[in-house]
Amino acid sequence: MAPLVSAFTVLTMVYMVAAGSQVPCAELSDGNLMPIVALGTGRGTAKESESVDEVRKAVFWALEAGYRHIDTAAVYEDEEQVGQGIAEAIDKNIITRDNIFVTTKLWNDNHRREQVVPALRESLKRLKLEYVDLYLIHFPVSTKEDGSPDNVDYLETWQGMEEAKALGLTRSIGVSNFNIEQLQRLLANSRTRPVVNEVEVSPTFTQEPMVSFCQANGIVVMGYSPFGFFVGRESAMNLDKTTLLKIAEKYGKSFGQVILRYLIQRGVVPIPKSTNQRRIAENIDLFDFSLSEDEVATISQYNRNTRVIHPVEWKDYPFYPFEKE
Repeated sequence: MAPLVSAFTVLTMVYMVAAGSQVPCAELSDGNLMPIVALGTGRGTAKESESVDEVRKAVFWALEAGYRHIDTAAVYEDEEQVGQGIAEAIDKNIITRDNIFVTTKLWNDNHRREQVVPALRESLKRLKLEYVDLYLIHFPVSTKEDGSPDNVDYLETWQGMEEAKALGLTRSIGVSNFNIEQLQRLLANSRTRPVVNEVEVSPTFTQEPMVSFCQANGIVVMGYSPFGFFVGRESAMNLDKTTLLKIAEKYGKSFGQVILRYLIQRGVVPIPKSTNQRRIAENIDLFDFSLSEDEVATISQYNRNTRVIHPVEWKDYPFYPFEKE
């Protein structure tokens, strides 16, 4: 059997231990530790037809099930509920603040240098936390408050991120949805290296060049929409799950667990979303089996180079990071 977390070039075999939970962690380039599976939040967690309070319950259930990493963002409008779920878990002695990892993100309308720290302070107020563990620029695209295009260079935004870190409001800083060229420019023109790039990664959008570039440059990839077109979007693409289901049967796991395990073994931190208590627990139960190299390669053959998330409405904005359609 292959090592349980074999593909993480930046992984250290360190565990955050709390209330019987052992969660493998990646060592970030700044020395901080980040659990290698995160619960994703936002309206993809609580469906539009559900109350945003579903996020609070999902966060609590996740921490109860052993997650030690929660991913949110200002634009999700659920930081308050995320904070409530965390507070409930602390009150019930499931966790302490120092053994969970909280990620949130700066939205596009606060990209000017002087806006970054106040925006993070507002996020902290909603979360009811003194600091977050990771703060990300959500997109390199900048907008005005009304959503119209702005032209703030993300290098200026990054200076504000560095100030937030220096003030102790966040322990680590990184980016999200940056392409390779933008990462290269940021690395060449900043004092502090981004420790993370959060991008879409799944078996149907494998992102091999991005993952390879980030790993070569000490940047951990966090992967949103980790199930790609396998969950909830089957009609959009003709996918035969037979191979995945056979692998799942071999290990006594669900095909979703196999997908998450696949990403981990590629060195990607997956961010599954769910408000179903059973599914939340299932999505963290990933560390008692390991895929072979051949199985990882086989799953990669599902790649269609097709994104689930593609905000084309920004395609003419400065610093748009995606393919223009």
